[in-house]
Amino acid sequence: MLDQESLEHVRQILTEYIISHQESFYRLAFSYCKNQEAALDIIQEAILKAFSHLSSLKDPNLIRPWFYRILVNESLTYLRKNKRLIPMLEEEMIPSTFNHPDLSTSITLCQEIDRLEEKLKTIIILRFFEDMKLEEIASVTNSNLNTVKSRLYRALKILKQSIEEESG
Repeated sequence: MLDQESLEHVRQILTEYIISHQESFYRLAFSYCKNQEAALDIIQEAILKAFSHLSSLKDPNLIRPWFYRILVNESLTYLRKNKRLIPMLEEEMIPSTFNHPDLSTSITLCQEIDRLEEKLKTIIILRFFEDMKLEEIASVTNSNLNTVKSRLYRALKILKQSIEEESG
């Protein structure tokens, strides 16, 4: 259990971390729900959970995987609770923070990533959009490193096949 001074220090670290990485959090939450308001709600819930469970963070150096685990879990909880499909324009599927030169290729890739099963999708998003190391992804997903590697390989194989079929 952290003493009051240590807890306050960790609270300050978490606050600074959240402020400096808010765009990444939005991008991750949006990649799951495809809705601006829902993404913001997911982030809010994740932040509330993080602050209310701050004492469970044993090492402030591990704040990134700890918070991302909370955020991914909140995103998956949102998906389970809101299984209805919301029609949207293809352009709306890509957050404005993605700056790809070829929008149609980006849309196709985002659609194919979205079709992956949740465990595979999470690994792809964390690895390529959040630039996490495989060890961090293992921590976030509460999986062992070999499981992460095999899921990443399988997801990339599925994406490659899907895109090859799409392009003819």
